[in-house]
Amino acid sequence: MVLLSGGVDSATAVAIARAEGFEVFALTARYGQRHRREVEAARRVAAQLGVRQHLVVDVDPGLFGGSSLVEGAVSAGGDGPCVAAPGPPATYVPARNTVLLSMALAWAESLDARDIFIGANALDREGYPDCRPEFLTAFERIANLGTREAIGGCRPWQIHAPLAQWTKAGVIARGRALGVDYALTWTCYAPTVLGSPCSSCDACLQRAAGFRDNGIEDPMLSGTTIALL
Repeated sequence: MVLLSGGVDSATAVAIARAEGFEVFALTARYGQRHRREVEAARRVAAQLGVRQHLVVDVDPGLFGGSSLVEGAVSAGGDGPCVAAPGPPATYVPARNTVLLSMALAWAESLDARDIFIGANALDREGYPDCRPEFLTAFERIANLGTREAIGGCRPWQIHAPLAQWTKAGVIARGRALGVDYALTWTCYAPTVLGSPCSSCDACLQRAAGFRDNGIEDPMLSGTTIALL
């Protein structure tokens, strides 16, 4: 089971799972994200990489208040005294990975699967607490405590984060070696009215730097210029 957003990281996670011999099922969520083009990108990636089944699920965006990534999100009051400075970025989506991993866990158990892949990389853990290795280890423990199959003595659950030690450049290098077509992916948080990448959000800048560090042009851009870090 792979959480597939349609971006560089999750596409690479799918390719790695396949390379390790897994038959891949992929889960994508629509949660009111402004960059909803990533859902269509996820469909393209799933088809290109031969995913056995790709499920797109709708999550009520009302769950995710206070994130700049969610349309119509209300303020979550995130400046209170219990938030350590400087705190997560405005693009943090409250408990998103907890919610998505829980859905992946439910579907995986129904399929008799025991392995869940997530595309969290080394940059993500700097600002997103639900991408940290300690969180993923804790969720793995939850899976092994709270599912019927786990307490029945079957093979334990494993949460795989194969990109956890890699920068974007490392992720892209590995994905290219495994045949990922990054022209099919989508990254930008704030696309223009014409549907092109904004060239200035953190996601665009990190992606541009990753391709630059590999000495290649981003195949998604089709002539669009992105400022480099």
